[in-house]
Amino acid sequence: MIWLLRHGDAQDGSPDAERPLSDKGREQSRAAGAALKALGVEVDACLTSPKLRAADTARLACAELGDVEPQHEPKLAGGPFDAEALAAGLGDDVMLVGHDPDFSAAVHSLTGAQVRMKKGGLAGIDRGELVVLLRPRELKTLADQG
Repeated sequence: MIWLLRHGDAQDGSPDAERPLSDKGREQSRAAGAALKALGVEVDACLTSPKLRAADTARLACAELGDVEPQHEPKLAGGPFDAEALAAGLGDDVMLVGHDPDFSAAVHSLTGAQVRMKKGGLAGIDRGELVVLLRPRELKTLADQG
């Protein structure tokens, strides 16, 4: 399963690559990790855009999951990317953390589904099928139940 996690809400400012998460974004990121844990997902690897808001999202989400250490992947910094190629050989459950519109386009490329990933939202794709699409409020509900 490939998990696509869009970075959480970020503060305004520049340069763009150095914009940190807002308090809301930090909460969204923790909730995403806690929701995955509540669902029984064990992430084998996490690749993240090197931009600060995505890297922090990955770090906070992975902290909820245990021993997963996010690795920077420049191909997730912006623009089209091949999610299957990035995840290949990294395990059964791989989380990619990055940006939109790239992640919405990746969901479409992998599944044909037209989606709009919300900040802090999560999609789960298994062999070309969109299995899970959760908004931040749904992730928070799952996290609170876990």
